[in-house]
Amino acid sequence: MRSNKRIFFGMACALGVLLASCEGQSKKLPIYGHREPVEKTVDGKTIVDTIYQTIPAFQFVNQDSAVLTDDFFKDKIYVANFFFTHCPSICPTMQRNMLKVYEGYKNDNRIAFLSHSIDFKYDQPHVLKAYAEKLGVDNDQWQFVNGSKAEIYGIAEKYLVYTAEDANAPGGYDHQGYLVLIDKQKRIRGAYDGTEDEQVNKLQEDIKILLAETDKES
Repeated sequence: MRSNKRIFFGMACALGVLLASCEGQSKKLPIYGHREPVEKTVDGKTIVDTIYQTIPAFQFVNQDSAVLTDDFFKDKIYVANFFFTHCPSICPTMQRNMLKVYEGYKNDNRIAFLSHSIDFKYDQPHVLKAYAEKLGVDNDQWQFVNGSKAEIYGIAEKYLVYTAEDANAPGGYDHQGYLVLIDKQKRIRGAYDGTEDEQVNKLQEDIKILLAETDKES
């Protein structure tokens, strides 16, 4: 079952990157994830609209021991990922690349960053705080959060990112290193391998496209 689940999440994220590459040419990113057609009546006429998968409301504790909810990201686009502070494999590279993107948009209130720790046992607020400071994060634009196993692993599924507690994995946890781009409507607009420079560059390009799209809608 685990291998099938990993394949599912990997294919979903890969599809998002592929679609983003195609749609980027038209200066508009795709919306991906689950979607449902719904019928609406407008001016007496029945039309079919689409309801897209969105990130649900959430509540976690951040690096400052404060409760962080999805309201923090209201009217912003944001980049989210999943990591743990003592990760010996992909996290250091992924977080350094996330830092590059963060530094490019520091103090830009149109965009934020969110890292969910999947180590619900060890990564308490003071650990996350020390990690963020060591990484070079010096404002609240990039939030680091933790919660219960059910909360963190449950929200990961909504981002289409695989996470699992696994004694056989490096550091005791298995997860994917995707940086997931979320729009103001909490829809998934792209997924990028945070360990690959080419993918991170693509994320940076797509952020510009999404910001331009968002500015037009304002």
